[in-house]
Amino acid sequence: MEPIYSTELEGIPLIGRGKVRDIYDFDDRMMIVATDRLSAFDVILPTPITDKGKVLTQISAYWFSRMESIVPNHMISVDPDDYPEEARAHAELLQGRSMLVKKADPLPVECVIRGYLAGSGWKDYQQTSSTSGVQLPAGLELSSQLPEPIFTPATKAEHGDHDENISFERMESIVGVEVARQARDLAVEIYLKGSAEAAEKGIIIADTKFEFGLLNGELILIDEVLTPDSSRFWPADTYTVGVAQASLDKQYVRDYLETLDWDKTDPGPDLPDEIVAETSRRYRAIYEWLTGSEL
Repeated sequence: MEPIYSTELEGIPLIGRGKVRDIYDFDDRMMIVATDRLSAFDVILPTPITDKGKVLTQISAYWFSRMESIVPNHMISVDPDDYPEEARAHAELLQGRSMLVKKADPLPVECVIRGYLAGSGWKDYQQTSSTSGVQLPAGLELSSQLPEPIFTPATKAEHGDHDENISFERMESIVGVEVARQARDLAVEIYLKGSAEAAEKGIIIADTKFEFGLLNGELILIDEVLTPDSSRFWPADTYTVGVAQASLDKQYVRDYLETLDWDKTDPGPDLPDEIVAETSRRYRAIYEWLTGSEL
């Protein structure tokens, strides 16, 4: 099947398009369809990445199941046979890239966990010796492992805007002290469990972000979990402190974009065929490496 940039499913109300996902309404449930769109620097690029949506959906389903002992989640099914009748008519398109979920009220913050210094965390550290207000030891280098994982929340950007790293105290003021502390503690626990499993398979999860929502007053895990869109995955056998790592995630595209004369605002540049092919290969590789299954 050709890459899927966007979907229009006849007979099902479309209630929103995110940077990657198209969301359809079924009263007290939703269907999330992961397209092959890719966003970088909070800009949706015009070139889709083959099989990307399938990787995101199936890795998330893999981790949702593994994290149920820590926190409930919104996943109902990834099998179109379980979907409402209107959706089953689109089973061929939906297979592998869709998820039927419970509706929750999303928290307006992203729960970022950093186990290593990279990305905006590294840039922040170079300027302030801290990240999102969290003071870090002196002398750390690019890709250094932190003494312990740190929680560095961020606001969610609207389309065309950029996410903003915020302090934990700011998060408390946005969502309330109790919810903020519960989300922080759950995010750290999920990261530790996921990192331990990945480490057994020779993978370092350098950092990641989670999203939570409230359902009947209970905090649940939503959106995606430990995917190459939301995380940095590094092969452990090539890990070297002080340099950028060979990543199996979206960082490969970011690194390419940094070589262009582009101001990181809409419209984004087209990606060359070789960048698309290699990005697709890396996404499939991390799925197969983590799960032991072929896409």
